[in-house]
Amino acid sequence: MGKVTGFLEFEREERDYQPVAERIRHWREFVLPLPEQDTKTQAARCMDCGVPYCHGTDQTVAQPTGCPVNNQIPDWNDLVYRGNWEAAAVNLHSTNNFPEVTGRVCPAPCEASCTLNIDDNPVAIKTIECAIADRAFESGWIKPEPASHKTGKKIAVVGSGPAGMACAQQLARAGHDVHVFEKYAKAGGLMRYGIPDFKMEKGIIDIRVEQMQGEGVTFHYGANVGVNLPAETLLKDYDAVALTGGAEAPRDLPIPGRDLKGIHFAMDFLPQQNRRVSGEPEGNDTPILAAGKHVVVIGGGDTGSDCIGTSIRQGAKSVLNFEIMPKPPEHENKQMTWPLWPLKLRTSSSHEEGVERDFAVLTTKFTGANGQVQTLHCARADANFQPVPGTEFEIKADLVLLAMGFVHPVHDGMIKSLGLELDARGNVNADQVAYQTSLPKVFAAGDIRRGQSLVVWAIREGRQCAHAIDKFLMGTTTLPR
Repeated sequence: MGKVTGFLEFEREERDYQPVAERIRHWREFVLPLPEQDTKTQAARCMDCGVPYCHGTDQTVAQPTGCPVNNQIPDWNDLVYRGNWEAAAVNLHSTNNFPEVTGRVCPAPCEASCTLNIDDNPVAIKTIECAIADRAFESGWIKPEPASHKTGKKIAVVGSGPAGMACAQQLARAGHDVHVFEKYAKAGGLMRYGIPDFKMEKGIIDIRVEQMQGEGVTFHYGANVGVNLPAETLLKDYDAVALTGGAEAPRDLPIPGRDLKGIHFAMDFLPQQNRRVSGEPEGNDTPILAAGKHVVVIGGGDTGSDCIGTSIRQGAKSVLNFEIMPKPPEHENKQMTWPLWPLKLRTSSSHEEGVERDFAVLTTKFTGANGQVQTLHCARADANFQPVPGTEFEIKADLVLLAMGFVHPVHDGMIKSLGLELDARGNVNADQVAYQTSLPKVFAAGDIRRGQSLVVWAIREGRQCAHAIDKFLMGTTTLPR
């Protein structure tokens, strides 16, 4: 697994970033790849650890470890170390349809569960994964892999995010006639419209769409199932239907003054900028811009971080980030957490670009003038997320972005028209083996089934859903789970 003594000889080295003053002036990716030899050196650090928790354990347990798609990380680390990049790309793609995406935006639970992380020095797995994927693109190894035979079965996939695209690609390679229905103008879901271009440029999605079209997948854009396309039509015209939309109902902040202008959900703000960068028409929505404004982002997760980086690039006068949870520890207790995903303070590249962060803050009301928000009234939050008396304070704001997560998929439209059974959290009810909903020929995977989650979980569920659908239609399947 790499060089036997590599972990003793070489220290961890990560990709660097362009300087802040330089990168906030554009919308392109700013991560600087490691030179090839340095990447091989990092792959050499992968040790023969006996139990490679980075692979991922049983992901159905309460506290899974490592990679949700079960990437064979030691194997492709060894191949990179030996300079066999093409074989590494083949291995990587055998478990992950879109490693160029996870190599950019996945939080890398594999590194958290790396044996070397016991010493806070894990293998730079995410860096190596991205290098393999990018080498595959540059070398022309990303080509259509059409099925050698056709089954005669037609399958509709609703949603073209990571779960939908992974599901569609697997099913097409099994010989099915796959049609993807996407409500927006382009494929990619949150990969295209939620993740800012400075974290992931969208050309890589276009290459994957071309590859999938070469494999026989048909994309239908502007098709909002349950709104402008009856869901019943899909049940009638297709042998199976996979629902792979997102958990798009945002968590709101129902406090006095919420109806003031200048208070927006993050996912009303971020897609607008992505459309500007790509040259896609913005539609009839009123532009939401941070330029020259005092911006407050409420929510401390990835979406909040994306709002921060976007606001800074738009020219915000100031950016403040509130999180209702208390500030996590700087470092986790490895003896208590490893190899599980630890709770600790995480500082993103956007946080480093000029934001003030504050924790355990509860916003109690908004006030303003002439219908426009001007002030946040806040207090410190106790352990039950209630205001602590005597800790009240006020913050000036011209733009407030709510990035507090998502509660479940949108029910109006497709889900209600199909009459699907929901779980206790409001997600479409389907298990993690058969992926069948309460309608036998309708399946669900990704955030619409599991709730708000990571891109790597969406890819995993899309692949497993494809396995389940192929088995449902054909009685048996050779698709991997």
